[in-house]
Amino acid sequence: MKTVRLPADEEWFPVVDEQGETIGRATRRACHDGTKRLHPVVHLHVFDAEGRLYLQRRPLHKDIQPGKWDTAVGGHVDYGETVTDALFREAAEELDIADFEPEMIARYVFESEVEKELVHTFRTVYAGKITPHPDELDGGRFWTADEIRASLGNDLFTPNFAYEFGTFLDDE
Repeated sequence: MKTVRLPADEEWFPVVDEQGETIGRATRRACHDGTKRLHPVVHLHVFDAEGRLYLQRRPLHKDIQPGKWDTAVGGHVDYGETVTDALFREAAEELDIADFEPEMIARYVFESEVEKELVHTFRTVYAGKITPHPDELDGGRFWTADEIRASLGNDLFTPNFAYEFGTFLDDE
């Protein structure tokens, strides 16, 4: 039998059931190849004191939804990592923030053409400096709810963000 070796830098994600229990593991590539292996991700919605919502712009080199505006922080949970650890890791990697108190607002399954995710969605109010990491993001800015509402349906946002805004964040 031939042994297949993965690159040393290949990312491994847990494969989970809809309750979040790990039932296996798979590479990033395998989770995004259309087989719809359910894998966990974290999202953090960052609000300022005025109630504006920070959105990141996804870089054009991303394999999924390049150039779209998205949740302030979003990323995969690595195999062996907790959801909380992944949330704080991603917040530090993407926006260089660490001192925040996350509030869980939802957990749901999101499915696209290429993947199926168990999304753990959090929110926080943050008053510190936000520094988008250029290797991770193509910048970001705070948006008012009215600005977001006016731009929905114009292909500016990721479908995942549009769903979360309409379901969990928009008070109107």
